[in-house]
Amino acid sequence: MITLAHLQVLSAALFCVGLYGVLARRNAVLILLAIELMLNAVNINLIGFAAFVDHEQFVGQVLAIFVITVAAAEVGLALAVLLRLYRSRASVRVDDLNMLKW
Repeated sequence: MITLAHLQVLSAALFCVGLYGVLARRNAVLILLAIELMLNAVNINLIGFAAFVDHEQFVGQVLAIFVITVAAAEVGLALAVLLRLYRSRASVRVDDLNMLKW
């Protein structure tokens, strides 16, 4: 039987993997994937709390849907920016992106 503690451990592990991906990667696309992994870890936590704590209301599920919506918008906008940067710089490495410096 899966308990709330199992879901929290899974969520913490996914969040840590995503955090490592954000801190260790140099490719902007891989950083976006790591951010998505972190947001999915939050969704697992929200759904787990909603399933085990509050059976009558759907607050966790509604919040998870909002997180998924925001994540989809974030990825769409970020990929558009990255494609534009790739066309102008021919690289998506985070170290090479210094266009915003004075």
